[in-house]
Amino acid sequence: MENLALVMLMSYIIGSIPTSIIAVKLANAGDIRKFGSGNAGGTNVLRMLGWKIGLAVILFDLFKGVVATHFIPRIFWEPGLPFQNMTPFEDFTVVQILCGVFAVFGHIWTLFAGFKGGKGVATGAGMILGLAPIEFAVALGLFCIVFFIWRYVSLGSIMAAFAIPVTMYVRENVFNIDIPGYHTLVYFGIGVFLLIFFTHRENVKRLLAGTENKLTSFKGRNKS
Repeated sequence: MENLALVMLMSYIIGSIPTSIIAVKLANAGDIRKFGSGNAGGTNVLRMLGWKIGLAVILFDLFKGVVATHFIPRIFWEPGLPFQNMTPFEDFTVVQILCGVFAVFGHIWTLFAGFKGGKGVATGAGMILGLAPIEFAVALGLFCIVFFIWRYVSLGSIMAAFAIPVTMYVRENVFNIDIPGYHTLVYFGIGVFLLIFFTHRENVKRLLAGTENKLTSFKGRNKS
């Protein structure tokens, strides 16, 4: 149990690295949480500083999820790490998910910036990449389609999150593809969707009201 607590703590700390805040301060542009949407995430950096820095922030945030999900559990996986698993799910898959979830928690409620971070989309995407690369590819493709048609990052993020458990279900039950850890991952995918939906609840209200801003340019101070 001590090792399990350690890997979850490490994952939370890695997720807590406030990439967007650091990038904006290095660019001498102030505090990102005082501009645009007030969100310490890659999309707001895109609006403030352009696509190069914004993309770098998004990729680093994605990498945090990959490290927490794919690498940290393997570094510490030893006879002492498996815990008393009271669920019907696979030990290692459960540990991976826990690490990924704590990384996302760290991104949303960052330890290094007053527990006010981003919305967890990029780090959550990295977690999915580490766990289910096929589902990640489908979700990324859907995000790109939704974004390029409607220009709503929030809508693309929500639809991409929704596509993860749906793709798992279809692959396993319609196409009869054996997905390792499926009965763990599909519930996890549903949980990711619900978390992303929750963190975008204000965006959903604006989408329904028709007041959500589109990302049509990479620099600006618009409220979104």
